[in-house]
Amino acid sequence: MSFRAILITKTEQGQKAELTRLEESELMEGDVTVDVTHSSVNYKDGLAITGTSPIARRFPLIPGIDFAGVVRSSSNPRWKAGDQVVLNGYGVGEGHHGGFSEVARVNGDWLVPVPHGWTAADCMSVGVAGYTAMLCVMALEEQGVKPSDGDVLVTGAAGGVGTTAIVILAKLGYRVIASTGRVSEEPFLKSLGAAGVVDRNEFNGPVKPLAKSRWAACIDSVGSVTLANILSQMNPDGTVAACGLAQGMDLPTTVAPFILRGVKLIGINSVATPMPRRLQVWARLQKDLDLAKLHALTTHVSLDQVPQVAADIVAGKVKGRVVVDIRQG
Repeated sequence: MSFRAILITKTEQGQKAELTRLEESELMEGDVTVDVTHSSVNYKDGLAITGTSPIARRFPLIPGIDFAGVVRSSSNPRWKAGDQVVLNGYGVGEGHHGGFSEVARVNGDWLVPVPHGWTAADCMSVGVAGYTAMLCVMALEEQGVKPSDGDVLVTGAAGGVGTTAIVILAKLGYRVIASTGRVSEEPFLKSLGAAGVVDRNEFNGPVKPLAKSRWAACIDSVGSVTLANILSQMNPDGTVAACGLAQGMDLPTTVAPFILRGVKLIGINSVATPMPRRLQVWARLQKDLDLAKLHALTTHVSLDQVPQVAADIVAGKVKGRVVVDIRQG
């Protein structure tokens, strides 16, 4: 039985991604086969599809680092046909065929159940980005960051991680300041719960070892000079949760923020989160994420639109979350 999927191939002329039809025999090994109903387009998907960064570790590859759907068949004792499941991480869409496909075959130990009362579309409105945002929020909480401590900065605020982080933090009572290069999105960001908006260029200048302290905490998806400047501006004992590298992998900072202000830099790895923690994150999302606001920042596209959306997300033209309705079109 054939199915539709986005496939990345590589030749001497470079790589390309296009919608094609595959046979189930072309899927990779796994003990659970899922009929995928929804996926989402994340920044990492954009990098993989456009070839901007070497995210894809094998060719040909079905990209898509998350998906949700219904179990068709399973030899894994955790799952049976008809179960609703969601997956993100574990190298899916990087080294293992991913979610931009009508069918996926994966290790059943990578799957979690769709939260009670939620749909597959809800889960993909969250997706890797929202899941990562909640990991960041939990990391701040575990370092003792409280709403009364002061402003929490969210960088890349119009993107998937940023928008979801704003919604969660605002609901929890934090005063959120959104950093974005798209200041025209200020009304949108404030509608999500941001108390203020700052231009990302404020964090693009020369990095001082220490600057005036401004932030009790930060969720950063940008990295590079932006993160270095933010570290220099943290309040004493402030915490930064770092989860992305949209500006770059480098970090041109000094030890000054760490040894003179006690600043903490916490790395967030959403790919290899242990299953107990993974289940905690989804439970927190179900409890602390306003689905109505999540839906307001989500757009829906069809599978054939994914390559263009991927290019747009790398170019910084996409705001909020993009859900792929796999069966549409």
